[in-house]
Amino acid sequence: MTPSHFTQGLGKVHFRRLHKRCLPSLAGFFIMLVWAGSNLAWADDSALNPENGARLAAKNRCISCHHEQRKVVGPAFVAITQRFANQAQAQSYLVKSILEGSQGRWGPIPMPRQTHVSDADANALAAWILSLKASK
Repeated sequence: MTPSHFTQGLGKVHFRRLHKRCLPSLAGFFIMLVWAGSNLAWADDSALNPENGARLAAKNRCISCHHEQRKVVGPAFVAITQRFANQAQAQSYLVKSILEGSQGRWGPIPMPRQTHVSDADANALAAWILSLKASK
C-alpha cells in the first residue's frame, strides 16, 4: 500500500484528490465555526456593555419609569442591582418581573407587564442591570 492510497470497503481512495476536494470546504467550515463562536461570545457580552445596555433600555422604553442612578417612577437600576446582589436567582427573577410585571416590591406603584419586550431583550436587560455599579 502506498502512502497516497488506502483501502476501505469501497475500494482505493486517492488522498491527493480527496485533499484537493475536501480541504477548501473543511477550511471554510472551520473558519465559519470560529466566526460564529466569536459572534456568539460577543452577543453574550454586548448587553453588559453600559452603552449597549442603556440603548436597549431606551429601545424597550424602560427609561420612561427608571433611571440608571436615581428613582423616577420605579427604582433606579443601581438600586435593583444592590437589592439583588449575590442572589443566585436574581437574573431569572428580574426577567420574570420584566415580562410579567410586579407589584408591592418597590412601593405602591405596580410595574405593568412588558409584553413588547422579547425574552432575549429581557435576559439582556436583567444581565445589564445586575452589572451596574452606583456612581460616586
